[in-house]
Amino acid sequence: MMTNMDEWASVSRFLGLEALYLDTKNWDAWINLYAEDAEYWVPAWDDDDKPTSDPQREISLIYYPNRGGLEDRVFRIRTGRSSSASNAPARTSHIAQLLQIETQGDRLHVRTNWTVNSYKEDTTITYYGWAEYELTPHGDSWRIARRKAYVLNDIANTVLDFYMI
Repeated sequence: MMTNMDEWASVSRFLGLEALYLDTKNWDAWINLYAEDAEYWVPAWDDDDKPTSDPQREISLIYYPNRGGLEDRVFRIRTGRSSSASNAPARTSHIAQLLQIETQGDRLHVRTNWTVNSYKEDTTITYYGWAEYELTPHGDSWRIARRKAYVLNDIANTVLDFYMI
């Protein structure tokens, strides 16, 4: 059984790996952080300045009900079939701050703040927000069962893709 400090360190390490894999474009390692049935959701903001609450009925910036959607995005980037990755994906620097961990059964509910700086074609773009994760145990680490990322500055002057948030 992990102590609170051990759990905090383990989750911090895990989230650091996610950032590292995105920044180094290690797409296979990044995808493997996600469970097969993992939901990946980036809700949009509605007219009342509230995040949308149903990805099936309301607009989302990104929504994949399972890992297959992320695998498809990676395939498109690798094959040049992604408008967000024309010529090459942006160089990125992901910074995350772990704020909260709540244990519910064998799952962890995690909240982070994040900032991602991207550089491409002489332009720097910064997105920031917070994310909610649901993590499940996987060996001596974790797997992402759900990631919901809120982009606070969601007016995008370019195509927004998973590696930019």
